[in-house]
Amino acid sequence: MTEDAAARTIVITGASSGIGAAAARQLVLAGQRVVIVGRDRRRTQQVADELGMPFHVADFAVLDQVRALAEQLRASCPRIDVLANNAGGIFGDRRVTVDGFEATFQTNHLAAFLLTTLLRDRLVDAGASVIQTSSVAARRFSRFDIDDLNAERRYSASSAYGNAKLANILFTREIERRWGDDGVVAAAFHPGVIGSSFASTATGPWRFLYTSALTSRLLTPVDVGGARLAWLAMGKPGLDWERGGYYVANRPARTSPVAADPVIAARLWERSAEMVGL
Repeated sequence: MTEDAAARTIVITGASSGIGAAAARQLVLAGQRVVIVGRDRRRTQQVADELGMPFHVADFAVLDQVRALAEQLRASCPRIDVLANNAGGIFGDRRVTVDGFEATFQTNHLAAFLLTTLLRDRLVDAGASVIQTSSVAARRFSRFDIDDLNAERRYSASSAYGNAKLANILFTREIERRWGDDGVVAAAFHPGVIGSSFASTATGPWRFLYTSALTSRLLTPVDVGGARLAWLAMGKPGLDWERGGYYVANRPARTSPVAADPVIAARLWERSAEMVGL
């Protein structure tokens, strides 16, 4: 561990299980202060108690809980060096949240957008890194329509997930454009097809892939996915990884060509801000 990496505060959402919990364990072992954020209070507290770290509870399907989380983090964290937007999921049939948005889009992108923008001053003060857990689904399954972010005209679980993961990358690159001169840096990554409870709310082939004993040997271990998040959190932007980059297995990788469109990235930011009332 380098001197620059010592004693930083790292906030990880979706850290009550899966790669978020694995990354938290690895980062604490490396001497970092990790703030555990999860949806389920019992599991979130269990991870936090195991590590001796603070925790907060928020369901990203409810934006008022995200707003409350931002206030709690502002009160408890004078400094945030890394914000890892790791919470997310994939669903079966189209669902609409209490806020009126398609659930996949809200839980994977919109809630993270809201949390990140509400914490902007903390991130600027620290010259923080913002890390988005994206997916190769952005390239393989997305059918991105900036005028149909709620998938009202066309929906499938796969395309909704691919679109949300592409939104993560577009958001990453727009953070660099809008906040880069203020010292905030960002990167997105694909953790691997992880053997976790990630798709427990999905149906069809997604649920089979993630829960079947027949396919489990094909999945990437949780600790490996967690290590890929931890690598970005511990790394030095501009030296270990490229600002605004997208990574697979700790290497720069290709994604959807849409991710390189600055007009779409700017429009996504503006539409997201309208949706959450910013």
